[in-house]
Amino acid sequence: MDLATIIGILVGLAFVVMGIVTDGDISMYFNLSSILIVLGGTVAATFVAYPMQKVLEAMKVVSKAFTHKQEDPSNIIQKIINLANIARKEGLLALEEASENVDDSFLKKGVMLIVDGTDPELVRNLLETELAFAEERHKNGQGIFEAMGAYAPAFGMIGTLIGLINMLRALDDPSTIGPSMAVALITTFYGSLLANLLFLPIANKLKLRSREEILRKEIMVEGLLSIQAGENPRIIEEKLKAFLPPKLREGLAAKQEGVGENG
Repeated sequence: MDLATIIGILVGLAFVVMGIVTDGDISMYFNLSSILIVLGGTVAATFVAYPMQKVLEAMKVVSKAFTHKQEDPSNIIQKIINLANIARKEGLLALEEASENVDDSFLKKGVMLIVDGTDPELVRNLLETELAFAEERHKNGQGIFEAMGAYAPAFGMIGTLIGLINMLRALDDPSTIGPSMAVALITTFYGSLLANLLFLPIANKLKLRSREEILRKEIMVEGLLSIQAGENPRIIEEKLKAFLPPKLREGLAAKQEGVGENG
């Protein structure tokens, strides 16, 4: 569970509510017609802009913004080093048995391509093609939430215009102008809140998750090709460490020292 996403949304809502109740009445900020205009309009525009299947897929992908089950890149490097040691000692064919303990489908696919004796350039092309299409799928989900972040304020303005038109129809009664203006502005409030606290932040979080996944798979591609080329496991390790920030490199080194001492 990614607590940062949940905490961010809850804290944002809490501060907005506190800001309202400090000098106003929170019940005044609930207006059903405004909610229907903003939410209904945003959802409808999203379905117009994207195929229904893409929108439904994006709704499933949004769970990645609230969960964090992705593997540490340093653990992936350690797995690749283990595979490299097996290949160096027992040959590439021994990787077929070792692949049974690999739980990542992308890494396992790469190992099996190597075991089958596939040309290194073809291995790279196959894996990088899968990587490119995975990134494209991620961009579809991100784009949908970015679009919703743009539609919500726009429909908030549409709701405000509707409220102003209704207000102008009742100008002969000055007592209705203030309440009518308040209702008109609430729609803009809803649109801005949804866009800036929900849709756009979720799009950014999905971008972050995508970059993390692509990084892990790039590490796998480089590691697998190095194993196939017969490079020394220590050289492979140093090459893959270049993908990591300094803090993770230190953590990987400490982990390997611990393994060495236990061994």
